[in-house]
Amino acid sequence: MSDAFTTRVLNITTGSAEKVFDLTDDIQSFLSEAAAGRDGLLNVFVPHATAGIAILETGAGSDNDLLATLHTLLPADDRWQHRHGSPGHGRDHVLPALVPPHATLPVLGGRLELGTWQSVCLVDTNRDNPDRKVRVTFLAGS
Repeated sequence: MSDAFTTRVLNITTGSAEKVFDLTDDIQSFLSEAAAGRDGLLNVFVPHATAGIAILETGAGSDNDLLATLHTLLPADDRWQHRHGSPGHGRDHVLPALVPPHATLPVLGGRLELGTWQSVCLVDTNRDNPDRKVRVTFLAGS
């Protein structure tokens, strides 16, 4: 493991319902070891064609508002050309165009530099795949 570059895969179970899963505590646990008080950048990447990474407030309804908005923008019906899986699954493959599968965030003194109410979240609308991998990578500054 390099001092300048550390990576780990988080295994996340989202279950069989659409979910906004808060990754912030898992990421900070990773950074407490990987960053060891240093400054740098954290990259969060979900290597799935039907999930994304969002920075938003959780616990006050914004996570449910995001899912409701995605239902409005991407209804789970038969309009989608991509048709395998559960009904409306094609919309899950469009999700990463709106909620990208990655985020790069500043790390200062070994801690994520987030706003007061911000959290790093996995957004998963795919009910057919309850097990997700999220790669977190810390790149130390010079």
